[in-house]
Amino acid sequence: MTIMQKFLGASAAIALSAGAALADPAIIFDLGGKFDKSFNEAAYNGATRWAEETGNSFAEVELQSDAQREQALRRFAEAGSNPIVMAGFAFGNALGEVAGDYPDTSFVIIDMVVDAPNVRSVVFNEHEGSYLVGYMAAQTSKTNTVGFIGGMDIPLIRKFACGYAQGAKAANPDTTVISNMTGTTGAAWNDPVKGGELTRAQISQGADVVYAAAGGTGIGVLQTAADEGILSIGVDSNQNYLHPGKVLTSMQKRVDNAVYNAMMDGPGLETGLLVMGLGNDGVGYTLDEHNEALISDEMKATVDAVAEKIVAGEIEVHDYMSDETCPSLTF
Repeated sequence: MTIMQKFLGASAAIALSAGAALADPAIIFDLGGKFDKSFNEAAYNGATRWAEETGNSFAEVELQSDAQREQALRRFAEAGSNPIVMAGFAFGNALGEVAGDYPDTSFVIIDMVVDAPNVRSVVFNEHEGSYLVGYMAAQTSKTNTVGFIGGMDIPLIRKFACGYAQGAKAANPDTTVISNMTGTTGAAWNDPVKGGELTRAQISQGADVVYAAAGGTGIGVLQTAADEGILSIGVDSNQNYLHPGKVLTSMQKRVDNAVYNAMMDGPGLETGLLVMGLGNDGVGYTLDEHNEALISDEMKATVDAVAEKIVAGEIEVHDYMSDETCPSLTF
């Protein structure tokens, strides 16, 4: 059972529910909400799994604006929550301001690196998982044209797009990859209508498989793809179930494991940089009853062999974050 924490308003303090035990962990969800069926929901599922297994509770809050980030961190730290987990890169600046003021509190930030002695920074090799689903997209496409729709135009999302394009072109060098970003502000994570519009635009250019890495916006991408009779690819959480038989696969990013492990490790957890990729089950593609008819045994064997080569270092997937270039795609 969780202890719900809610904001009373953009400038109001967090209302801390009575009964929260000292050192209960806390999690702060990013804009888009914990039930976005993607990134935030994966984080929520990890916290919930920890609570169900341990019988303990955690505190939580869903942000309504960027201005609440530092306030949320300080309120939870002052209330004794430990560790405090943040779902999203946008907490980086706020955590940099706060961490030093609470040296006895452990903080965990996902998708950003904050160099402080009491911070665990968890990052993912999203480009590796995106390479695999790009490979699958090109294998499946009948038009030799596949699409990518990102959320906020930031290096992290370009990292997804670049890996996807590289994988698609590795499977079929004649593949055309169309790429669009939803916007340049946090609102880009929660605009399913715009996601649908971008999907229809890509379909008009010939795309018959579209990969969404856009948080809640991706729900509009997947819905429109299903309505228009093309395939989509989900992200972060396993989204195959949203449109059975219409979602080719999902590039699952194990944010749930990152949150679960942090809460299981508890106060005083090991800090520093933690990288989760194909080699330690941090990313990968999903196969279940909802998409098994779309993926042949031959396709699965081929993609699994590609994954093994990536882990072994025989295939190098370009990381956009390393130099902000993308040999396989023009933004």
